[in-house]
Amino acid sequence: MESVGNVVMGKIPGLRAVDLYHSFEDNGVKNTVLKGVSLDVKPGEITSVVGPSGCGKSTLLYLLGLLDQPEGGEIFMGDIPVHQFTDQERTRTRNEAIGFVFQFHFLIKELTALENVRLPLLKSKADRGFADEKAEDLLRELGLADKLSRPAFKLSGGEQQRVAIARALANSPRYLLADEPTGNLDSANSEAVFELLQETTRKTDLAVVLVTHNQKLADLSDCTYSMLDGRIFT
Repeated sequence: MESVGNVVMGKIPGLRAVDLYHSFEDNGVKNTVLKGVSLDVKPGEITSVVGPSGCGKSTLLYLLGLLDQPEGGEIFMGDIPVHQFTDQERTRTRNEAIGFVFQFHFLIKELTALENVRLPLLKSKADRGFADEKAEDLLRELGLADKLSRPAFKLSGGEQQRVAIARALANSPRYLLADEPTGNLDSANSEAVFELLQETTRKTDLAVVLVTHNQKLADLSDCTYSMLDGRIFT
């Protein structure tokens, strides 16, 4: 488990995928979704992957997040080949080094903004006082100082997505993987959420992968890859 600790605690050069292949079976027919995908994600930057539905973007994100294993190719955090980790190492690395933000925020609607954000901290056995303080600080940084005690279902769509970002950052991950995080927001809220994500990325030296249909946001990213039919282009 020492290698996992090094990933979580050390200075991370970035997240790298090399020649990834992956497929699914549908009624006995093999469908190759990723066909030799490579990308390089640097800390302190937002790397966008843009392309049409069904091109393999979400599959790539799931592999980078260690939620599935590639059939071929390699994934590195720094110089560490995480695709070779055991299930236990993968779970620990997901919990400690990776934050996830999805199009559907998956907040617990009856809980307040603060309660939603502190959940991953309490799950990682953090002290209750520390969890409350960290959750409050994150929400304040994301412009939600006056919404700490408001139930999630009483927040606007943009506010809910900001809470989801705060929750993803609660355990101070090194990598943030965002799957269409502005997909359900109007253009004004999309740009506001992206700007907050960009500011947080710079401040915390996160390495961010943003999967999006929004070409305007992709153009504002530090690096953009275009994806089509399981292949990636710079």
